[in-house]
Amino acid sequence: MLQSHAEQVGCYVVTPLIQAVGLRRFAAAVSIRRGKYDRVFRFIPQFADASLATSYAMAQGRSLLFSKQLN
Repeated sequence: MLQSHAEQVGCYVVTPLIQAVGLRRFAAAVSIRRGKYDRVFRFIPQFADASLATSYAMAQGRSLLFSKQLN
């Protein structure tokens, strides 16, 4: 699992997690941490490029936070 750069969003830390799942295929997940607790969300779409998977994971993490679905 490849861990990219984390981003601070309010009191949360959003970290995209990317994993190679085949020849030129990447799966995306995101860790959303607050304090010592974190939640990891895995996503179904697969991507042809790790940077696309990273962008998707970050966008989904931000969306979860901004829509207040973690409360």
